[in-house]
Amino acid sequence: MLLPLSSQNVIQYLQAAGLCSSEDGKSEIFELPSNNKNCNLVVDLAGNRKLLVKQERGVTNDGILHELFNEWLFHQLLQQFPVLGNISAIAPLVVHFDEEKSILVRSYLSEYIDLRESYQNSNVFPTEIAGAIGTTLAALHRTTFQGKEYRNFMATAPQGQFRYHFYNPAQGIASLNPAIFGKISTEALKFHVLYQSYESLEAAISDLAYEWNACCLTHNDLNLNNILIHSRWNQLDNCLVQFIDWEACTWGDPAFDIGTILASYLGLWLESLVVDPTLELADSLQLAMIPLEEIQPSLVALLQAYLQAFPMILEYHPDFLVRVIKFTGLALIHQIQDKINNCKLFDNSDIYMLQVAKNLLTIPEKSVLSIFGISEAEILSPVAKVHHTSHPDKEKQLVRLYYEKTRLRGC
Repeated sequence: MLLPLSSQNVIQYLQAAGLCSSEDGKSEIFELPSNNKNCNLVVDLAGNRKLLVKQERGVTNDGILHELFNEWLFHQLLQQFPVLGNISAIAPLVVHFDEEKSILVRSYLSEYIDLRESYQNSNVFPTEIAGAIGTTLAALHRTTFQGKEYRNFMATAPQGQFRYHFYNPAQGIASLNPAIFGKISTEALKFHVLYQSYESLEAAISDLAYEWNACCLTHNDLNLNNILIHSRWNQLDNCLVQFIDWEACTWGDPAFDIGTILASYLGLWLESLVVDPTLELADSLQLAMIPLEEIQPSLVALLQAYLQAFPMILEYHPDFLVRVIKFTGLALIHQIQDKINNCKLFDNSDIYMLQVAKNLLTIPEKSVLSIFGISEAEILSPVAKVHHTSHPDKEKQLVRLYYEKTRLRGC
């Protein structure tokens, strides 16, 4: 039985762990919003030092708590492989992990703010920030791409066990069963009814799960809430962003990470829709408080920065952009499911989000222009130039299968 941490006993725990002392004086403690699984406490210590103390409360089917172990394992990975630790946006922040009590302590970045909150407060979407996100994510994927040493390291499990498989998050929504009726509201049931009425949607998700190709280290929960931006980002040359909460990280598919963050951007647009029963979907999309046109430059900047920093992914997956679009649609569906689980709500705006998600999953090629505002060729154009210059000798290795001056037989 775990001893639950609270504002009353967290200082005693930190003192026992050697992370603070009685000489630090009175400390301020406040609790961050959390889900049913975790408790998050911020402790303000002397010397302008802040710690975030996290305790996992949910238990898996096998009785072992895994998520905070995952974050600790990622911290160990950065220590083991300095080439990863040198990527500033994923620099190690963890200072203590108690596996027995499932408690993790990391430095609290007081000069950074939540990117979603920043966007919602300013309604401004600088492409520099999106570009920094794309470049950083590409560095993580590129560095670990097809690296057996990284894959084997992430196979470590709690208590010295070994993970024989990695979770595939490309999953749809479970079918309705009697147990669900007691857990969600009548309104939320509409989501399941609509979802299961689209046979093409379930087929597209099944295909995406089948095509899942784990080839590098992935964050697996890279939404705007898990990206911090420096409060003075426009005055700095680097360290613009910081990725946090690596609880879901594993060996995975890079397209899933890109799709997740793009869906989080699209969520800002879709959540700002003007919803009215008398309006058609197209009209509601046009009347959004945050127009898609304002977000599109950031979507393009993020994707192009990623591909320019990791052009080799296009050789490995020539259809990478289409796969990203599909994962974006899947991530939107997961957003709806999370809202239902946390708020027990499903309204007209979610119906619109489900429709957009369906289009992304079932007609991804046609959705590129509507989501990004430019064609696939225009998105890949600057990337193709970089990729071409990085392989100057490629043509010399080809064997000619034709004569430059063709001659017809008998002439």
